[in-house]
Amino acid sequence: MGTLDHRQPSRPPPACSHVTCRPSVLPSRPSPPLRFIPTHSTSPSPIPSSPLPYPPPPLPLQGPEMSVEGGAGEPLSDRQKREIAVWFLSNAPAGEIHYVAKDVRALLGDDAVYEAAAAEAFPEYNKARLVYFELPDRSGDIIISTYGEIDKNNYLDPRTAQVATIDHLKQTCTKLRPAEDEELPSAYIEEFRCALDVELSKYVVEAYPKGACAIYCTSGKDIEGPGSDFSFTAVISAAKRSPQNFCNGSWRSIWTMEFNYELQFVNIKGNIQVDAHYFEEGNVQLDTNIDRKDSTIMQSPDDCAVSITNIIRHHESEYLSSLEESYLNLSDATFKDLRRKLPVTRTLFPWHNTLAFSLTRDLAKELALGK
Repeated sequence: MGTLDHRQPSRPPPACSHVTCRPSVLPSRPSPPLRFIPTHSTSPSPIPSSPLPYPPPPLPLQGPEMSVEGGAGEPLSDRQKREIAVWFLSNAPAGEIHYVAKDVRALLGDDAVYEAAAAEAFPEYNKARLVYFELPDRSGDIIISTYGEIDKNNYLDPRTAQVATIDHLKQTCTKLRPAEDEELPSAYIEEFRCALDVELSKYVVEAYPKGACAIYCTSGKDIEGPGSDFSFTAVISAAKRSPQNFCNGSWRSIWTMEFNYELQFVNIKGNIQVDAHYFEEGNVQLDTNIDRKDSTIMQSPDDCAVSITNIIRHHESEYLSSLEESYLNLSDATFKDLRRKLPVTRTLFPWHNTLAFSLTRDLAKELALGK
C-alpha cells in the first residue's frame, strides 16, 4: 500500500471496503469529521481498468445546465451523454483519468460524443489537479494551472521564460517557444519572483521528491521599481502513482502573496488539498483541504524569499502532522462512531455473562459443553 505522505513513508489508512472516505476540513490537531459514501467495489487486478471511486450521478443528470429532454424510458440525447461523460472524467481520482476515460468511451459507444466530452473535461481536469509535464528540452517540469494559462493549449513556464504547447488528452508537452516580453514581468518584479522560486524549489526538492513548483506574478508585473503593490501566486504539486499497488495520491497547495509597499507588509494566504485513492479489495478515497493565513514584513528579495518559504514549510508540515495524527485515531474513534452505540433493545450485550440467555443455555446443554 502507498501513503499520502510524499515526503517519508508513513502509516497508511486502514483498509475499508465499499466506502468512500471524505474528511472535511481538518483542524490542526483533533481527528477530522468523516463522511462515508457507499460505492461499488473494484476487483483486485495488477492494474485496474477503471476504479471509479465515487457515487455515480443519477441518469439522466438534472441541474441548472442539464435537464431531461425526453420522457421516462426515452434514450438520452447526445448532449446529455456528453455532459454525463464530462462529469465522470472531471471527477476521476488523481492519476486515473485514463482508466476512467477507457470505460467511459466503451460505455458511450460513440466516438464523436466521447471526443467532445474529452476535449471539454481533460483541460479542466489538468488545471484543477495541477498536473505537471516534463518539458521537451528536459529543462524541468511545467505545471498546468490557470495562473500560467495563455490560451487553452499554451501555458507559461516562468522559471525558463518559455511557453509550452500542451496536448491535454495525451497529457504531454509537444513544443516550446520563448515567451514574449509582454508575457513576462519587469526586471524589478522578476528579481523578487526569481529569489522566491529558488528558495521554494529547494523546499520542494526536500519535501516532495517527485513534486514541482512555480511562482507566477498575478498583478503588478509591469512595475519598474519600488512604490507600488504587486502579487505572486506559488503553486506546489506532487503526486504518487502506484496503480500496481492499488493506490494513487496527490498533494496540491496554492499560496498567494500580496506585497503592500506602503505598509511594508506581505499578506500570505494558502490552500492545501490532499487526495488519495486506495482500491485493493475495496474502495476508499480521501479528499481533504484546508486554508491558511499568515504574514511577514517586506524586505529585500532574498530575505522575503526565505521568510515566505519558511512560512509555507511551517504550515504544510503542521497540516501533514495533523493528517498523520488523524490516521492514528481513525480505527479507534472514527470507525467506531459509524456503528450503533446500542442494539435495538437499548441495552448493552452482556458478553461477560452469555449464559444469561436461554439460547446459550440450550446450546450448551445440547452439545454437552462444559462436561
